[in-house]
Amino acid sequence: MRNKMGINQMPINAVMMPEMGLKTGSGGTAAKGGAAAASVKEKTTFELKLEGGFDSGSKIKIIKEVRMFTDLGLKEAKKLVEKAPTMLKKGVAKEEAEKIIENMKAIGAKVVME
Repeated sequence: MRNKMGINQMPINAVMMPEMGLKTGSGGTAAKGGAAAASVKEKTTFELKLEGGFDSGSKIKIIKEVRMFTDLGLKEAKKLVEKAPTMLKKGVAKEEAEKIIENMKAIGAKVVME
């Protein structure tokens, strides 16, 4: 079997791991293709950034909305909104981020997903 597969030496490890693989004449092209596919991962978590430039009349609504999805107190949420542009939330799933952006745009805030 070793001669048929082109293996000259016995493996040093007693147990072969799946990632070790045997070279069967493919020249390692499968490994190169697998590395390219692994480098093109889809981003799953996002950061939400509050942009400045919103109406002062909608500021109270924005503070209330920020409190709802960040679990901050009134004072902390107010400081966060006042120092816009700033990071609102990190590590948010795409579906949740889109929902938050939609709610914030409805009340007049500009939120960017990064």
